[in-house]
Amino acid sequence: MSVIAITVGDYNGIGPEVALKSAASRTIRANCTPLLIGPYKAFEFYAEKYSLRRKILKVDSLSEAVGRSEITILDICPDFNEKIRPGKIDKQSGMWAGRSIERAVRLCVEGEADAMVTAPVSKESLRQGGYDFPGQTEMVTTLSHSKGSIMIMASGFGRIALATIHIPLSQVAQTLTKQLLLERLSVFNDSIRKDFGVKAPRIAVLGLNPHAGENGLIGTEEKAIIRPAIDEALSRKINAEGPFPADAFFGTYRDGMFDGIFAMYHDQGLIPLKMRSFSTGINFTAGIKIIRTSPDHGTAFDIAGKGIANPSSTIEAIKLALEISRNRKAARN
Repeated sequence: MSVIAITVGDYNGIGPEVALKSAASRTIRANCTPLLIGPYKAFEFYAEKYSLRRKILKVDSLSEAVGRSEITILDICPDFNEKIRPGKIDKQSGMWAGRSIERAVRLCVEGEADAMVTAPVSKESLRQGGYDFPGQTEMVTTLSHSKGSIMIMASGFGRIALATIHIPLSQVAQTLTKQLLLERLSVFNDSIRKDFGVKAPRIAVLGLNPHAGENGLIGTEEKAIIRPAIDEALSRKINAEGPFPADAFFGTYRDGMFDGIFAMYHDQGLIPLKMRSFSTGINFTAGIKIIRTSPDHGTAFDIAGKGIANPSSTIEAIKLALEISRNRKAARN
């Protein structure tokens, strides 16, 4: 049975809660061995707080976790004595979130785990804890020694990939180049085929400017960068169409019209997706050597410690990780 490593996230947020609830799900347990990664005492704090019905078990190795009825936790800090403060930014919670990610990546790289699911972290806490990355996508890419990656957000609404991710909006236009768009379109196209099983993907490419630049009247990036990248992609047998004005595109888009949507920046693609699928959306990092997914929400400090966090997105992230793992194994056979 497949093993899915699930990180603790920020233990002052809802990470441990959604991880525990997901690992307790009968649907998940019937299809994989969920292995939680983090300080055991942090998980224990929330398991006791919420009177979790399924027992938790501390393990020191993967072999101890397989076949157990309990929720198994690979303890990365036997002498953990930090104060857990739900809803607070904290250096220590960031440090342990980072170490949990490191351990999960190592399990995947070494072939002990089939995939990893990252619970939400606070970028501020993570940085205070010594991890200077814009986000988990970039961190996992670096730790897995992968050359590059793209963020794909997936749900019943569709699959949306981002040309740029965690950078200020003021830097987006200067970051976009024909080469960058080509590289990320290629990764997106390959992932839809290999990871999602679509033989000949159709990809819609969004413009950067209002009205996709209005033929150069409201910006030149479409004519100078995006359109040439699409033309080159077509010559490489990538079925890319556009650039489409983002507002009109999403106003008329219906589920399944395209196999993928390529957005130029973070909010352009994620706002429409989260409006439709906030509790079931999934973040998938494509183009790296391992399989990593995560829920589409953050630490939710405002409800941390209250026991009301919805695990649906994390459960869907585990299911997608399993689906991608199966598809990759089938492609190799």
